[in-house]
Amino acid sequence: MSPKIIVGNWKMNGTKEKVHEIAHALTTYSNRLSHEEIQNKTQIVICPPFTLLPLLAECLKETPCLLGAQNCHEKLSGAHTGDISAAMLLEFGVSHVILGHSERRQNHGELDSIIRQKVTTATQAGLTPIVCIGETREQHEEETYTDVLGWQMEGSLPNDFSGILAYEPIWAIGTGLTASPEQITETMCFLREELIRQFGKSGKTIPILYGGSVTADNVSTILSIPEVAGVLVGGQSLNADTFLHIIEYQCL
Repeated sequence: MSPKIIVGNWKMNGTKEKVHEIAHALTTYSNRLSHEEIQNKTQIVICPPFTLLPLLAECLKETPCLLGAQNCHEKLSGAHTGDISAAMLLEFGVSHVILGHSERRQNHGELDSIIRQKVTTATQAGLTPIVCIGETREQHEEETYTDVLGWQMEGSLPNDFSGILAYEPIWAIGTGLTASPEQITETMCFLREELIRQFGKSGKTIPILYGGSVTADNVSTILSIPEVAGVLVGGQSLNADTFLHIIEYQCL
């Protein structure tokens, strides 16, 4: 069985003190279990704001955790004031990058075509893209969400996609609401079928994460659902104790 993927997305939160707090907790935890034992059961990726990447990279050296970023530009370099390239992320030891999060789509007008370019650039640079898709509450209630998710996948994923797909129902992000196990199962089955339709045989092995108010209380239920390869954790990843509980469920 493949290791479950646990991704912590700090969003625009976190301080140097928070980095040391999380790193200390993860180091202590890693000292109780061998790195090999942890890596056999889970792959942990922490995605802080850009300003904290260098410090977190240094602090995570003694742990089996990987470093991720929350975004990158679709070009490797150029006159793009205020943006960060995939090549710059690599210099800090970043291995993964979140792309197409609903907050980027809504607040920064990122279209599927832009996300697709970012995915291609990140992959070519050597990063693993974590591509987010999700529907609004209105789209879910109108039962048009499968169309929405299908369009997002087709528009955002290049033909040679080999990264990670993350399903985050927008109505569950930061609201405390979580899709029911039946809803998640139904959606995950659809996403798998759609991946196979778009990518053929390779679509069978692309990991699919679930995100949207993931907590220590519901993670066991979510990770037990077939096709869920891991979770994308938001605010709960900023709390060392809670994030460890989420990780420990998979490792113990």
